[in-house]
Amino acid sequence: MRCFTFSTMVWLTDKIEFPDVSNANKGGLLALGGDLSPERLLLAYKSGIFPWYNPGEIIQWWSPDPRFILFPPDLKISKSTRKLLSQEYFQFTENQCFREVIVKCAAVKRTNQNGTWITDDMIEAYCLLHEMGLAKSVEVWKNKELVGGFYGIDLKTVFCGESMFSETSNASKCGFTYFVQKYSHQYKIIDCQIYTSYLEQLGAVEIPRERFREYLDSEKVKNLHFK
Repeated sequence: MRCFTFSTMVWLTDKIEFPDVSNANKGGLLALGGDLSPERLLLAYKSGIFPWYNPGEIIQWWSPDPRFILFPPDLKISKSTRKLLSQEYFQFTENQCFREVIVKCAAVKRTNQNGTWITDDMIEAYCLLHEMGLAKSVEVWKNKELVGGFYGIDLKTVFCGESMFSETSNASKCGFTYFVQKYSHQYKIIDCQIYTSYLEQLGAVEIPRERFREYLDSEKVKNLHFK
C-alpha cells in the first residue's frame, strides 16, 4: 500500500514512507496517520520530519520551514552559566535514566499549552529507540537528585533535540551547554525544530528547510541503522 491524499493532506498507510517535505503546508504539517514504529521514526528523522500532536489526536508529521537549529560553535554561554559549570554546581550523566527523563519532560507545564504532546505511546516509542541505540538522554543532578535533563534522536552528525525539563533554576541550561560543548566536534548542528526565545538566547537560529536537509545528506546519516 502507498500513501494517498485526502482533503489536500497526505494520509500515511502501513507502508513505511513519507511524501517529500516540499509538500508540507505553510505551517509545516506534512502528513497524518501512520504509526510510531522504530522504522518509521528513523526514516522520519533522517528525512527532516518529526511527530507532534496532542493526546487523542491522529499522529501528525511536521517539517517546518524555516528550521530552528543551533550551530555548536555559536552556542552563547552566559556568565552565570559559566560560573555554575566552573563550580561544578551540577553533575551530568548520559543515558542513565532515559525513561525518567522523558516522563519528566511530559509532565512539564508549558506556557500557552494544555497538557503535553508526549503521549504514553510516544514515551514507549522513544524508549524503544533508546534501547536500539538511536535516542539518548542527558541527566542533570544536584545532591544525587535528578533536577533537569533532555532527550533527543542521535543521527551521528545531527542531534535532534525533542524536549527538556528543569526542576531547579538553570539545570536544563547547564545540561544543554555541557552537552553542546562536549559534542561540538561530532554534531554539525543541533536541531531545535521550531523557534523558542529560550533557545534563541543560547544561539539557535532559523535556516531554510532545504539547508537543514543538506546536513541530513551525510553518509553517516543516510546509512544510519539500529544497533
